[in-house]
Amino acid sequence: MFAILLASYAINAMDRQLFPLLVSDVRREYGFSLSESGLVSTIFTLGMALAGLPVGFLLARCSRKTTIQIGIVIFSSGTVLTAFAKGFADMLFYRAVTGIGEAMQLTALLAAATGCFTRHRAAAAGSINFAYGIGAIIGPVLTGMLLGAWKTWRAPMVIFGLIGIVASAVIALTVRPWLTELTGELGSRTKGAGALTLLNRNSLILTLMSLIGGMIIYGYLGMYPTYLREHLGYSPGRAATVMSMYGLGALASIGGGWLGDRFSPRIVMGTTFLGAAVLGYLLFHGSPAFATQTALSFAWGLVVSGVLYVNLAGYHVKAVTSDLVSSASGVFVTSLYGSAAIAGYSIGWLANNVGWGMAGLIQISLLSILGLILAAFLRPDRMALGL
Repeated sequence: MFAILLASYAINAMDRQLFPLLVSDVRREYGFSLSESGLVSTIFTLGMALAGLPVGFLLARCSRKTTIQIGIVIFSSGTVLTAFAKGFADMLFYRAVTGIGEAMQLTALLAAATGCFTRHRAAAAGSINFAYGIGAIIGPVLTGMLLGAWKTWRAPMVIFGLIGIVASAVIALTVRPWLTELTGELGSRTKGAGALTLLNRNSLILTLMSLIGGMIIYGYLGMYPTYLREHLGYSPGRAATVMSMYGLGALASIGGGWLGDRFSPRIVMGTTFLGAAVLGYLLFHGSPAFATQTALSFAWGLVVSGVLYVNLAGYHVKAVTSDLVSSASGVFVTSLYGSAAIAGYSIGWLANNVGWGMAGLIQISLLSILGLILAAFLRPDRMALGL
């Protein structure tokens, strides 16, 4: 049953990876500017940010399974409707709606996974991101195939949306509520207590780090395919292959979560932000060769998705007691995806005004250095860390 839930999140990942690969085609048809394209590409994260906290508190009173199903139906419907948008305004709305559904699914799934696996919460979050990696590998390749077969960007949008509707029905028939509603207690199995409120030092620092994480992760995801296609001259197929390597790197998420469960948050987050700063520079200043960009995209997925994202989610949960797990998951979703909502627009605006190289340096490398500094102020002794 848990595998079915993870498979549904892989479909979520396919939907997220889908639109950035189609931005160039959409730009040609609708005449969007680079910054407008970036906003449409990442606006779904605004929906996630707006829904994250309310969903976190809602889960204290409602079924996680039902929330996951409704979330899948909402983001899948938004994906289909995007293909029939008349212009910028309604396309922006449909893309934002997909984010509301994705927030419902992700927040509920994080709460369910960390509730089941209380001693390995970061690894549990890693399993979710592992599923995301699977989807991120399959999505770009399948998108390229559908584009080649149907010769229209609308075909992948409709087909992926319908797949999501089917996934929601499968969950309704196969997943039992006892799995998703389980809430494990840490008790004597953990060292450190976790805070009794969300307003604590670790949660506040992690929220700032998540805001940075949203800017750097979705600066890449939202506009890097456009950089490959319009600046480096990659074909849709080659750009899709490079982006699928990001998903391959994300398959390290379970191992990344294990690192977070075993080592100090200061070390894990500090080292990872440093790696993101270096890779962010190389992505926009390194060789334009296909092999180089493929390797860098893989490394970016490994470090940023496989370790940084996973442990931001895991440490948010560990910073509080078990009865606040759902709320902490909501804070993570709102903070990371809140900043992600403007990440595509900002890096597109920077690229348009100061060039892609400077845009990557400012939005990815320099912000990552700030995250490294913040990591030094975490208090691991005040987290509920598994033995």
